[in-house]
Amino acid sequence: MTPEPFLALILVLTMAILSPGPSIIAATQMALAKGRNKALPYGLGLAFGASLWCLFALFGMAVVFQIYPPLFRIAKILGGAYLLYMAYGLWRAARSPLPEAADGRFGRGFFGGIILSLSNPKPALFYSAVILTIFPNPQGAAMLSAIYATALATELFWYSAVTLSMSTSVMRKRYFAAKFWIDSVAALALAVLAVMLIFNF
Repeated sequence: MTPEPFLALILVLTMAILSPGPSIIAATQMALAKGRNKALPYGLGLAFGASLWCLFALFGMAVVFQIYPPLFRIAKILGGAYLLYMAYGLWRAARSPLPEAADGRFGRGFFGGIILSLSNPKPALFYSAVILTIFPNPQGAAMLSAIYATALATELFWYSAVTLSMSTSVMRKRYFAAKFWIDSVAALALAVLAVMLIFNF
């Protein structure tokens, strides 16, 4: 195993994670609205959930989607519906006061992050394409473990960085000053992404 393919995987994943999408929008909004103690476990859940798509890709989930397209279509519709539900809740809460920073209950939000990540099946195909491109024929437990560990570490690093940086007091004060507009735009963005997911744009 040489380091070059793994560095390429990190670079491609970094660009994908930081591009506007349901997970990064949700992580940013959670950090701004509810502070570090709630946003960090949520972000870790998002990262872990996203890494599961890598695991599924390594073990053939993308192949299943390609062999049986209706299954992929059903997964996309369900994921889009969940994103619309999230967008509606965010839109309704846009006029609500800014929540206080969370208390010390670290576990809250982790499974919610996993659910959101798994609501969008597109990463299964993304991971499959990336892995097959960078690692044309990955075989053996050591290689598969190294690929998954690299993906998981990259996801964890960036979601932790985003939630921690966006939950600082300075960022939260700025968010409070424009909460209605930020939440409304975030809700609209999630709704657009949900429609794109459902109708395959």
